[in-house]
Parts: sequence; structure tokens; C-alpha cells
Amino acid sequence: MTSFAFLSNNAFMKAPPAASGTPFAVAGIAWDGSVTNRPGARFGPRAIREASHMLCDGIHPHFNVSPEGVLGDAGDLALPNTSLESMRAAMMPQVSELIRAHHMAWIGGDHSITLPLLRAYKAWLGKPLAVIHFDAHCDTWKDHFAEPSGHGTWVYEAIQEGLVIKECVTQLGIRSSGVREAREYVQDQGGQIFSARQLRGLVNASQLDPVISAIKTRLAMHGNPPVYLSLDIDCLDPAFAPGTGTPEPGGLSSNQVLTFLEEMADLPFVGMDCVEVSPPYDHAELSSQAAAAFLWTYLCGRRVAFGK
Repeated sequence: MTSFAFLSNNAFMKAPPAASGTPFAVAGIAWDGSVTNRPGARFGPRAIREASHMLCDGIHPHFNVSPEGVLGDAGDLALPNTSLESMRAAMMPQVSELIRAHHMAWIGGDHSITLPLLRAYKAWLGKPLAVIHFDAHCDTWKDHFAEPSGHGTWVYEAIQEGLVIKECVTQLGIRSSGVREAREYVQDQGGQIFSARQLRGLVNASQLDPVISAIKTRLAMHGNPPVYLSLDIDCLDPAFAPGTGTPEPGGLSSNQVLTFLEEMADLPFVGMDCVEVSPPYDHAELSSQAAAAFLWTYLCGRRVAFGK
């Protein structure tokens, strides 16, 4: 197991092991048994932790705080590498214990891990969540290449199971091919989609303000429910993140995603995941470096929001 930003040996930021009373924690979910193109996301947690060691003292230039002292690394979950359902069943008790003890950032792994995470959060909170979903793909297909579930079905399944408030699902960066019924499913259900094409040229806070304001307005209309953030690294253009299983040209820039994370830091987030980093296809650790920066930015934003 490795750690985060020089807080200890191989953990995320070299953080010490997550312990009772540690406000924030990261944990790896090293599973890629549901990928449809290139494998390797099971190695994402280790690569992202190693990339996080470049964050040195971890003081964020926008938030002016560091996760040091409030962050622990819970290691990788112990999971069978057999079937999707076996993996998800093994995840649930471990996830349930961790989310009751810490504000969690999960390091994937492929995107099929998000469905059981949402199941665990809904069971813990007793109500459905809002979701902000960065991705190149809509992940709303009704089956996974003739299988009932996978990394491209979790949004559809989450809406069907009532895990999320469908009007409070926002997708950012969508651009892959797909039938209209899948591409626009979230919008047809009352949610919001901001495609990569719509976001072209919008980078800084003032340029992205209409999008961020639309997200915040929608949440306010529904009583500001708890928000879960799911960030697929392939939301980025392959120029910024070549190390992923299903790269799609025409994506977001690292600057765009960082602006979103910084400007949305005041939302009532309850957790996040960063998924689909595939180190075997990375170049110069570009994808794992981006993922580490996104996790670090989220955690620093949470520290400011919580006043920790």
C-alpha cells in the first residue's frame, strides 16, 4: 500500500494510516474487471498515491491549507478478483465502516465501483444523493455488452434504484458516441448535462460561473441535498490524461476541472471517487498526476468547508 503527499511512506500524500478521529481518509478500490476496452485501472490507486508525493508539503495555492494532520490512508479494500457481484458484495461492509468514520475520497478502479458506493451512502444517510459526474461517457446504458451491469451502466442503475435524486444529477464533459436515449437519459429524467462541446473555451471562474450557478441553483431548489462527486479521468482530453481505458478526443482540460473543484468547494459533498486511471497506458504519469491533483484539491476544499 502506498500513501499521499509526503505524509508517510507510500500512502496518499504520505499520510499516516487512517485512525479513529481522522476527519478525512482515502482508500483504494483496485478493480478493473468491468472495463470494455483497455484494462489496467486496478493499478490506479498505487500510481495516484505515488503521483501525490510530488505535492510536497501539500499546501494548496487556492485554499491555502494542506490535508496534513487531518488525512489518513486506509489502504486498498480487500476484494476478490472474481466477479463483479462478488466484488461489490465484499465492498459494502468495508465501505460502510469507513464512511461512518471519515469523509472519504475513493481511488479507483473502474467506474463500476460507484454504484455500490452510492448504495452504501444512501443506506448511511437514509436518503438519495445529488451527483456531480465528470466523464466522457454518459454511463447510462441499460446493459453492459449483454451483461446486466458494468462500468457503463451505473448512472442508469443508480437512477432506477432511487439512489440519487434524478433532477440533481449533473454530468460534465460528456462527448462519446452513443444512441440518443443513452446520451440524453439524465436530461430526459430531469437532470442536467453540460457536454464537452458546451464547455469549450470556458476555463476560468467567471467563464464557468453560469454552469456552476446552474448546478447550485438546481441543488437549492431541492433543499441542498448531500452531494456525491464521481470523477472519471477520461473527462479530460487524452492530451491531459492518455492513461485511461476508453480515451475520447475533445475533452476537458485540467484547468477546467480544477476550476470546477475550486468553485464548487462550498457544496455539501459527502464523498467522492476518482476512477479509470490506467497506468499501463499513461505517458510521463500525466493521468495519475492529474488525478492526484484533483483529489488533493477536493480534500483541501473540504478542509476549508469543514473548518478543520
